[in-house]
Amino acid sequence: MVERLDATFQALADPTRRAMLASLALGERTVGELAAPHAMTFAGASKHVRALERAGLVRRRREGRRQMCALNAAPLAEAQGWLAQWEKFWTERLDALEAVIAADSAAANAPMNKEKDSG
Repeated sequence: MVERLDATFQALADPTRRAMLASLALGERTVGELAAPHAMTFAGASKHVRALERAGLVRRRREGRRQMCALNAAPLAEAQGWLAQWEKFWTERLDALEAVIAADSAAANAPMNKEKDSG
């Protein structure tokens, strides 16, 4: 699983490949259709699609002369699961920091409140 996760994040590191995945989320596309918004050659787009295939994010099939690509979202779910553990970690850390800041703020304002009350 670690190798697949590495391949997923490596594939997602490129903005062109992320845009291609977003397009594939709407349905099958040809390699040419994936290339069009990026003003790249078929060969350039095919290279990006191969990286997405290695990560298991895209399935490619031939339909006559056209190469059709489809999204396989399963590796994204695995990546989300891995990220979720870090979300929990940082949420707990930030909640603890918020509590410390609130306690410090209350302690700092306490003497001022006593002076105002006695004055």
